[in-house]
Amino acid sequence: MRALRFVDLDNNILSGEIPTASPILNCSLQALHLDNNSFTGVFPSVLEGCNALVNLDLGNNMFSGSIPPWIGHGLPSLWFLMLGSNNFSGEIPSTLSELSQLQILDLSDNNLVGPIPIEFGNLYSMKHPTNASGIEYSYLRDIYTVTWKGQTFVFYPTTQLVTGIDLSGNALSQCIPRELANLKDLRFLNLSRNQLSCSIPETIGNLTHLESLDLSMNQLSGTIPLGISNLLSLGVFDVSNNHLSGKIPTGHQVQTFTDPSIYYNNSGLCGFPLAPCADASPPSAETQRNVKGREDPWMYYCVIAGIVSGLWVWIGMLFGIVSLRSYVFDVTDGMHHKITQTLQPSGLLFPTKR
Repeated sequence: MRALRFVDLDNNILSGEIPTASPILNCSLQALHLDNNSFTGVFPSVLEGCNALVNLDLGNNMFSGSIPPWIGHGLPSLWFLMLGSNNFSGEIPSTLSELSQLQILDLSDNNLVGPIPIEFGNLYSMKHPTNASGIEYSYLRDIYTVTWKGQTFVFYPTTQLVTGIDLSGNALSQCIPRELANLKDLRFLNLSRNQLSCSIPETIGNLTHLESLDLSMNQLSGTIPLGISNLLSLGVFDVSNNHLSGKIPTGHQVQTFTDPSIYYNNSGLCGFPLAPCADASPPSAETQRNVKGREDPWMYYCVIAGIVSGLWVWIGMLFGIVSLRSYVFDVTDGMHHKITQTLQPSGLLFPTKR
């Protein structure tokens, strides 16, 4: 095994336990694919000495027992750790955060319990963009696919590196660590189908490269943080089946999520695409009357001010322009004379006292 660099036995009907053995010194293994078989037993201890191992995929088997803490220091070159769909139990070892080159961590669909280690916020390669040019692609597959929420994301390792954490389908509890917001280069985060509680961290908006976020089927409470609107690359989002409340944030990418099922079974949530929030209803009749009562006096003041202003303009024009003043007086006097001549013979006008 010292000379082996690449082992691919995936998609077979192999079964049984991998024999336990002492760590192999000078192990040159760089990729091991045993996924989609029926292997049982515990995590292979023989791998502890494989310092050059980059890709380890044991997914879709029946491995059991705990995830050994020595992985963090015993497999320092790991880029891909795929342990999903097994029977691993116990808590997630915090020493996995020592895998400074880790790109994909898949521990989904096991029997893991306890909290998500806050040390995961120190996963270096998920905090900083990684240059793919340093990988020897001969022992990597041509294409990787990551499937979440019915959507398949295709990853070509020769051109790009994807970063993702999938802890879904376990019995993880307590709060989502705020420290996960340090993983600014993280693209996929799936924490669904657990027993996570508390609120969604306000710092979630710091994950600006996030493309998929699934927090469904937990016991999360509180509001959806406004920072969700900052995730402009987010294409998959699901917080259904929790205890969330309040108004769904608006703006930017969140407005494109028109499917109400992603918010399903959160009785306290409101706003688009769900029913409008109570504070968005039209004002009551009493409120409208109060507003109208405050507006009416200002309307009267404006009318009076207009009349007074017009009167002063008229007076100013009348007495400020001599020719106009004379003309107005002449017209008024002429009209008075004609009216007097018309009404006096008929007796409608009182005689003038002499």
